[in-house]
Amino acid sequence: MAVPLQHAMKPTPSAEDIARQRFVSGLRTFVLNDLAADMRRAYDTRVVPSFRQAHGREPENGAEVHEAMRPDPAFKAYSSLRVSAQKMVWDSVTPVVQRDQARLAAIADEASQGRVEIHADFKMPRNVSAIDVHFMPGSYSGAGPHDDVTPGAVYDQGLAVFSMGLMGKNLDDIGVSMSRYVSRRFPEFRPLRILDLGCTVGHNTLPWKQTYPDAEVIGTDVAPGGLKYGAARAALQGVDVTFRQMNAEQLAFENDSFDLVFTSMFLHELSLKTIGKVFAEIRRVLKPGGLMLHMELPPNTQMGPFEGFYLDWDCYYNVEPFYKAFRDQEPRALCEKAGFEAINYFQFVVPSVGSYGSAAVDVAIAAETHEVNKETTGRLAEGIQWFGFGAWKTQTS
Repeated sequence: MAVPLQHAMKPTPSAEDIARQRFVSGLRTFVLNDLAADMRRAYDTRVVPSFRQAHGREPENGAEVHEAMRPDPAFKAYSSLRVSAQKMVWDSVTPVVQRDQARLAAIADEASQGRVEIHADFKMPRNVSAIDVHFMPGSYSGAGPHDDVTPGAVYDQGLAVFSMGLMGKNLDDIGVSMSRYVSRRFPEFRPLRILDLGCTVGHNTLPWKQTYPDAEVIGTDVAPGGLKYGAARAALQGVDVTFRQMNAEQLAFENDSFDLVFTSMFLHELSLKTIGKVFAEIRRVLKPGGLMLHMELPPNTQMGPFEGFYLDWDCYYNVEPFYKAFRDQEPRALCEKAGFEAINYFQFVVPSVGSYGSAAVDVAIAAETHEVNKETTGRLAEGIQWFGFGAWKTQTS
């Protein structure tokens, strides 16, 4: 169920708005849990036997599962209702933000001062400007003035509805869980300069400052409205983070200038060519001994055919054109291609702190959980766990 945002930058919904948003969030809960389970049963009881009869074997990958599932009524019901619910997310929040636009703009003008750097002549990359990513009208950048905070407010409120309470009261569960994992697994690692690439409104940026209060934390993104909104959002929560408009392919930072570079749910919205450039830039700006860390969707190479198909659904039906191509990659190979040594690569699955509590992270570390849990990892549904991977920059490089 949708959890109301707890920060002062949020738009102000009416009772009717709240009821509508709760309905949409509840509908998504039904689709991603109940209908998803129905689809799995249909796969096991109808699709697999039929495929086996026709081919003499079971489907071997997500693409074969997808093709076999398409005619099944369970798949059609799931897909139709999920697309409708996705569009309803934005329909339920956009009017709220539009009504409150003047107040939000005034608050952002004051609260973001000295905390954000944006540029009126910035060239927006086409992966943001040319499509409405996951059906969000206007994508991350919107259609208004370059510093209009409306896209940031729509994204923030929309994600609260979309995530059904699974991302925490201020949508920071990924950042909380990841920073908890790093601080507990690598207690000697004390980063003093942290960079979050593709930070949108900074919801997963703030936990890094809260985990490492002595660190300078910077969030970057290409969308100016989200950055300005995020700067005000952080200021009103009393968290000292700054935001800069910047393309991750060409970072305006010196070599060897950060201890930790982090991304969350960012890479799957980039082409493979762009990912290569971003990884190269990350390695350039990392100090020797620094850490590159990504929270992302788990790779198809480490999942079963049905689980891979289930996550790849977004590529075909949720305006996420780069989604599957990224998930078809092996994270270790991406890191090595960028110049990180194989021995310095690591991956893990961390329980959501919001769902399982902080102590569960310590249990996962003690158990050395590195393999992907096929049923729960990366799926925004009950029992969610986050997949992470990263690499250390060699001390002597």
